[in-house]
Amino acid sequence: MKFIVSSAALLKELQMLGGILNNTNTLPILDNFLFEINQDVLTLTASDLETTFSTQLTIESEDSGTLALPAKILLDTLKTFPEQPLTLIKTERNTVEIIANNGKYAVAYVDGSEFPKAAHVPDPQRTTMDGGLLAEAINATLFASGNDDLRPVMSGVFFQFTTESLTFVATDAHKLVKYTRKDLASEQTAEFIMPKKPLQLLKNILVGDSEEVTIEYNESNAQFRFINSVLTCRLIDGKYPNYEAVIPKENPNQMVIDRVAFLNSVKRVSIFSNKTTHQIRLKIAGAALQVSAEDFDYSNSAEEQLHCDYQGDDIQIGFNSRFLIEMLGNLVSDQIKLSLSLPNRAGLITPMDGIEEGEDITLLVMPVMLNNQ
Repeated sequence: MKFIVSSAALLKELQMLGGILNNTNTLPILDNFLFEINQDVLTLTASDLETTFSTQLTIESEDSGTLALPAKILLDTLKTFPEQPLTLIKTERNTVEIIANNGKYAVAYVDGSEFPKAAHVPDPQRTTMDGGLLAEAINATLFASGNDDLRPVMSGVFFQFTTESLTFVATDAHKLVKYTRKDLASEQTAEFIMPKKPLQLLKNILVGDSEEVTIEYNESNAQFRFINSVLTCRLIDGKYPNYEAVIPKENPNQMVIDRVAFLNSVKRVSIFSNKTTHQIRLKIAGAALQVSAEDFDYSNSAEEQLHCDYQGDDIQIGFNSRFLIEMLGNLVSDQIKLSLSLPNRAGLITPMDGIEEGEDITLLVMPVMLNNQ
């Protein structure tokens, strides 16, 4: 078995697949990339059992066959090559010989038949959407998902598809993001929870891409098809919490403020906050916002005044500064609106600009109890 492939094209595809690989695998074969040659088409696959990712490349070959090659050696070697054609030949010594312009390298291969197959998705429902929009939806929500192994349903992103809109939700019980596209819809209503790892891969690959992505899903698996690639993953089993119940509907106190000025102020003041609670205090009265923090253990404190546009009663509310920084940093708008009801109720952050027609995003952050010392 012999084939010729561009070193840069091969490296690009393998680096994309490399995001699937784990440092520790239960099956040694998962430390390899699967090469499936069918004359002039090379299909490359990586898997961690939960997620399987395949992509195709055009090559020069008249042969067919499968073999698995060690991922780390391949990636480390290809990174050092300038662009050139590489010839790969399967030898009788159980190695694959890689012939480059100025050298040749032999690497042991494993029989490709041992490589686990991607999960089949029988009787799927199907939705299509622009790849760039999917990347935006993932980017807007993924950071808010949790890491608690005891609550696996909150460690992913909730996909909620209806005939009127597509909604993506993530929460870790302290913060929540709801991202809706009212300009997109599904033929049927469906709900499923996508795990973090495949979403991270999709986000990195699809960012700025206008190619259409076909999403197929049933109760246990989802498959994403785009260009020459197929990503199949197992869904998180369980029922997603009723997130609508925690979003306060009546928020009479509303503050509009410059996002970057607010973000930078919170970053600075939080340096002086308690290192355990990261608590900062927002005191809003009239057109003035006071951002303050105190660390009584070390007698550190900070206080800043910002101008804002505020409608409502004077209010003092405490937040974990790390959550505010994450949320404000993940938006691109010039101005945001912070909607509040009571000091013990969640605050809602919504962008005032920088969003597209049909796009809707709501960020929720839970307050912390202020210690009025």
